[in-house]
Amino acid sequence: MRSVGYLRVSTSGQDTAAQRAAIEAAAAARGESIAEWFDEVRGGHSLARPELKRLREAVAKRQVGRVYVFRLDRLARSGVADTFRVIDQFRAHGCDLVTVADGLPSVVGPWGDVVIAVLAAAAEIELGALRERLRVARERLEREGGKWGRPSRLGRDDWPLLLELQAKGYSVRKIAMAVKVPRATVSRALIAARAAHEHR
Repeated sequence: MRSVGYLRVSTSGQDTAAQRAAIEAAAAARGESIAEWFDEVRGGHSLARPELKRLREAVAKRQVGRVYVFRLDRLARSGVADTFRVIDQFRAHGCDLVTVADGLPSVVGPWGDVVIAVLAAAAEIELGALRERLRVARERLEREGGKWGRPSRLGRDDWPLLLELQAKGYSVRKIAMAVKVPRATVSRALIAARAAHEHR
């Protein structure tokens, strides 16, 4: 039986090291090792996540016998229905689920379903509370004249250089490599720089 681990964090400022260590320890206690890791940086508000999709496809092909997650909310945080959608798929293809930190001895049977439903509902409520806190913080910051979000890695002072490099025939990719920032950031900065230049 092939065991795999699914790891998820919501932002790039977090890492999955603690989840991985806990899962490895739990698997070792069962005399198992993790054959493959499915690791992604995505919010849990939707099931449309690349690594979760890849995991579900592997389960559907019966390539996975057991999935380890740190907590149930790493798998799904978008409500009871979504959580059971994934778990029911696992069950239909003979795949077991182990949630390391939730203290569940098993997620099978009627009592397992009750516990899963409670944990899934709690995760959804927690996500809603987090969104509400973020909304309040954003509104307060904007009322005080602040700007929400991370500061741009390319400011107005960088625009002349970007325009100069583009005029010399540099592609967005080459500019991104030269200034060591993502291509999407360069593209946005160039659009803003050209718009500012045209409205002089």
